[in-house]
Amino acid sequence: MKLQIEAQHLRIRIDEDELARLLAGNIVAGHTQFAKAFMMHFTLRLQHEVEPVLTGYTDAWQIGLPEAAVREHAARLPTREGLRYLLPCEQGIDALELLFDVDVRDSVRRRHGSKP
Repeated sequence: MKLQIEAQHLRIRIDEDELARLLAGNIVAGHTQFAKAFMMHFTLRLQHEVEPVLTGYTDAWQIGLPEAAVREHAARLPTREGLRYLLPCEQGIDALELLFDVDVRDSVRRRHGSKP
């Protein structure tokens, strides 16, 4: 799982193996150690709600994605288009844009047996 953060944009990219784990009802987890300062943990799971949910703490994120939308997205793979959501923030702060996608190169290799 790869996370990219830039201002109010959070992009989550997973590969086909991680997608299979999600679709099987498991979580995908990762962590990053920021030198000697701290470690950040993050987990990704599917949920029945129709909107994504971001919970946790500054060093332990829990991201829940709508199961139906992820399953529909998986059926369209490979595609460069991901799922895009706007998560509201406190008043006066721009919404957090959440983008979820599956690595298109990995999808092409796995689903079509060739490189894009």
